[in-house]
Amino acid sequence: MTKLDHAFAEIAGEDVDPDADFSLPGWIYHDREFFDLEMERIFRPSWQIVCHISEVASPGDYRTLDYLGESIIVIRGDDGQIRAFTNVCRHRAMRLVEGPSGCTKKLVCPYHAWTFETDGRLSGVPMKSEYPALKLEENGLVPVALEVWHGFVFVRLEDAGFPSVGEMMAPFEAEVAQYRFEDMQPMGDVRHRPRGVNWKNVGDNYSDNLHIPVAHDGLTRLVGKTYRIEAHGWADRLKGDVVKNDKQNFWEKFYGAYMPKVDHLSDEAHGLWLYYKLWPNMAFDIYADQIDFMQWLPVSPTECLLREVAYCLPDDRREMKLVRYANWRINRNVNAEDTWLITRVQQGMQSKTYGNGPIGTSEVCLRSFAKKIRAIIPEARQPFPPMAGWSKT
Repeated sequence: MTKLDHAFAEIAGEDVDPDADFSLPGWIYHDREFFDLEMERIFRPSWQIVCHISEVASPGDYRTLDYLGESIIVIRGDDGQIRAFTNVCRHRAMRLVEGPSGCTKKLVCPYHAWTFETDGRLSGVPMKSEYPALKLEENGLVPVALEVWHGFVFVRLEDAGFPSVGEMMAPFEAEVAQYRFEDMQPMGDVRHRPRGVNWKNVGDNYSDNLHIPVAHDGLTRLVGKTYRIEAHGWADRLKGDVVKNDKQNFWEKFYGAYMPKVDHLSDEAHGLWLYYKLWPNMAFDIYADQIDFMQWLPVSPTECLLREVAYCLPDDRREMKLVRYANWRINRNVNAEDTWLITRVQQGMQSKTYGNGPIGTSEVCLRSFAKKIRAIIPEARQPFPPMAGWSKT
């Protein structure tokens, strides 16, 4: 069995984690060796969201995603199929396309004009006779694994046994289906927000339930004491019910009072703010008026890039437009508060005095995430960093 096989067995097993009552140690939030192992063992085999099918609606439409030193193209072929390839010409490794999106009949390398079809086949090589060893059928674009889940397109660089997106989200299938993700359209372009924190810091904060009443006054006014969290294998569910009270500000009251009826949603869904965090670095924020996805891509041991976009069903009602604006007003404050928090936590993680801290029994999502990290990279059980070079032994 490989190291990852052992890790998966440990994660799936009933064995008690001896470190379950402790957080992950601070050193793994800024250590280069640990970061490099995470990229190899966690991120290359994990699914990453790229776009929605509506953003590659026609033949030749493409979207790109750059991470871990790789550039991925998701493109709809002339046959209507969506495929993913590395954005690398098979001749001299030139990038075929630049930018986040576009549309093309063929992928033509800007370096030497090698030409690839939208299904990845190499179809044209200038001065082909100069390449005696060249076989067109063996030099198509390198495919990347792709999964479409409820209209969202995911890719992964390697297959190492992590569950599919569908498997991760299987416990919530009935709940998710009512929102009609497949029919949604983007409300704007993808936003990129660099953050000077380790990627885990963003995810930890997303899953943390205890900071809501302390640090998020507006969100607390909106959902009161209804906020609760659940860990379900490879995905977490967090949710709160929109309540009404005299302490709410104008936009909080407006949202609760004017949310219009959405015929395909249950009555419960109309007043529910629902969140899913997927392993290892993605989240869906689901509301009756819209959904958002957020992804925190690692850049370095102390940097990550937030990638966000909102989607909704077509709805020209004035009240729906105003409710969506109210949603944005509320959540921009939550985001600002979270940015302040994770920045200060990152500074604390880099203190040589901090090893790890206790985790409460109610912090089930943090416990679930920490168990996975410790199983995949056992050195995460050590409160302080081992000697340099530990990852090579």
